[in-house]
Amino acid sequence: MAGDFQVMGVVNVTPDSFSDGGRFLEADAAVAHGVRLAAEGADILDIGGESTRPGAQPVGADEEVRRVVPVIEGLGARLGPAGPRLSIDTSKAAVARAALDAGCSLVNDVTAFRGDAGMAALVAERGAECCLMHMLGDPRTMQQDPRYDDVVADVRAFLEARLAFAVAEGVPEDRVALDPGIGFGKTLEQNLELLRRLDEIAAIGRPVVVGTSRKSFLGRLTGRDVGDRLAGTIATNVLAYARGASIFRVHDVAPVRDALTVAAATVAAPWKTSPTATRS
Repeated sequence: MAGDFQVMGVVNVTPDSFSDGGRFLEADAAVAHGVRLAAEGADILDIGGESTRPGAQPVGADEEVRRVVPVIEGLGARLGPAGPRLSIDTSKAAVARAALDAGCSLVNDVTAFRGDAGMAALVAERGAECCLMHMLGDPRTMQQDPRYDDVVADVRAFLEARLAFAVAEGVPEDRVALDPGIGFGKTLEQNLELLRRLDEIAAIGRPVVVGTSRKSFLGRLTGRDVGDRLAGTIATNVLAYARGASIFRVHDVAPVRDALTVAAATVAAPWKTSPTATRS
């Protein structure tokens, strides 16, 4: 892996995602999309069967399992053990269990183990990795006038508390990553403050996941529609990397990986060029 970062490619198996609106709802299309992201250099593929966009309605566990398990199995068959690690984006223990059985090794829970009382025990029992994210309220309500005393201090305290909970439930600390939840119950100004002071979240000592890809605050800043926010996505990821983030959840893997590779070569250890790299 180039640099000290990982790129997590998004595979939405939903009809109502804000970014790709059901393009990959059919299992074959989702598997093909995941294979493309792997070819672009994804280290992790994050498969989700329930949209968490603002205002999204919940999906039952059975339907979520029906959507994601064939995709997970298909990706495992196509990519094999040498392919990217597979992550399940869910807050339901029943879905996570089915996904782990099908080949996932990471659980990405936007509720930070608050949505299902059995999730932490399941992750501990299976020895899975997990990502715990901050969200104010739930997807239906999170953007209704979100308020904080100090958004960075409040998010940090929340993540520290959820990390302590996970460890108390038997999840080894070294298997936990933390996500400040950019866009999840935050205003434009609060999102920017989190990015500006992301080093305070990184100081907790666990890998920090950042998910800014194509989000609405980038559209508000640039005036761009959802399909034309790559430049803003790259800018926020490079800034987040410089402030200590190490896992980047994105829709556009190849260009973000290229940008982070340049950032890593610039701000991290001395860089050795690839033997096949062209010079100009």
